Amino acid sequence: MTHIHIQNEQNYPIDADLLQRAIQQVIDRHEVAANSGVSVVLTTNEAVQALNKQHRQIDTPTDVLSFPADPLPPELANTDVPYLGDLIIAYPYASAQAKRLEHNLEQSLALLVVHGTLHLLGYDHDTPQNRAAMWAEQSVVLKTLNISDAIVPSLEESDYV
Repeated sequence: MTHIHIQNEQNYPIDADLLQRAIQQVIDRHEVAANSGVSVVLTTNEAVQALNKQHRQIDTPTDVLSFPADPLPPELANTDVPYLGDLIIAYPYASAQAKRLEHNLEQSLALLVVHGTLHLLGYDHDTPQNRAAMWAEQSVVLKTLNISDAIVPSLEESDYV
């Protein structure tokens, strides 16, 4: 079972079980060590904006950022728990986005962790072909969670960034 740590210091109302199941579904579909680790941080728009500016040179908040773990040197690697990386979600941004698009917030948050976890596993949407592959994976996972994939296109129109 994947080790999933959810940090929600602002005590935003979330369905942590759904987020964990969403990440686990992505992990289960890929050849990833069963005992791998992922962290999810739910935080403010300002915190995500600062990270977005620092790491992507984009000075605005966004819904989710993915930070794959850098491989550790062999002498430091913890082979018991391979760490995949961190997902940082701007809860107020995601909440406003779900409301604006008239989507269920919990389902939108599940989409964000699916999307972010796929990034941790090397998926991207920088080209039409990569986007099609990533969206296909998202669709399969969302269906296993009983979430319509109709929410996918409207969260990130056709930007290839």
